[in-house]
Amino acid sequence: MSESGYDDRLKPRLIECVRKHYVTPNLLRVTFSCDDLIGFPADKNGGLIKLFFANRETGILELPWREGDRICWPKNKPVSRAYTVRKYRPESNELDIDFVAHGLESPGSGWAMRCEPGDVIGLAGPGGPDPLLTPADWHILAGDLSSLPAISAILEELPEEAQGYTFIEVDSPDDEHPLAHPSGIEVCWLVREPSKDPLPLLTAISQVAPPQGVTSVSAFVAGENASVVACRNKLIADYQLKKKSLYAIPYWKRGKDEEKYHEERHEIMDEEY
Repeated sequence: MSESGYDDRLKPRLIECVRKHYVTPNLLRVTFSCDDLIGFPADKNGGLIKLFFANRETGILELPWREGDRICWPKNKPVSRAYTVRKYRPESNELDIDFVAHGLESPGSGWAMRCEPGDVIGLAGPGGPDPLLTPADWHILAGDLSSLPAISAILEELPEEAQGYTFIEVDSPDDEHPLAHPSGIEVCWLVREPSKDPLPLLTAISQVAPPQGVTSVSAFVAGENASVVACRNKLIADYQLKKKSLYAIPYWKRGKDEEKYHEERHEIMDEEY
């Protein structure tokens, strides 16, 4: 911790690609390592991070910096995008970040699809609530490919006796793949068919209920805006969940890029329940 009280582990730093591979046809894992990653917290898998990509017009990558509690932006302001930590391995000082490979035009997806070992981007964080999923007798996790890194990290760290359901919406069955999870958590893949069901995660959540004897419920919901809001409202109505037991965060909105969606996203995140 610095004299200002700011955790130096959260400061923007450059990270270097050392390798990458496709987990599925639409999910790309990039592994990073560099001296600046030494000391990255090992207990923040699934936590929120901010990635910085080169300025769109100049192609120059310059990072913001902090002066006290103020963020200062350079002349060549980088493009920033929110992502999550898939896994950090302190023994090898390697950080995995998963990118949805949805096209070369997107700053994050495009960079990941093009990158080669030695290429660098900026990173700040991690942050986010701790824990991502409140301890309870029964859990619901729901999201799409954009939230799968966080969901995967949560599942890997749940106690073996955990019970509940995980619902993952994908556009293609080719993106289904094995996940490590407790035997009491049922993992269900939902292939999106908008003409039949525009909100499959909501439908799935509506069709399950905790077994007898359950006295506490918690949930993690993340992904596309309309789906997250609908699932959040359903969980509040069915289980009277409050924020401490229901982490619901929209990562993106269909038809909008992150700049246009930023304020609306934060309004939803700040709503009380």
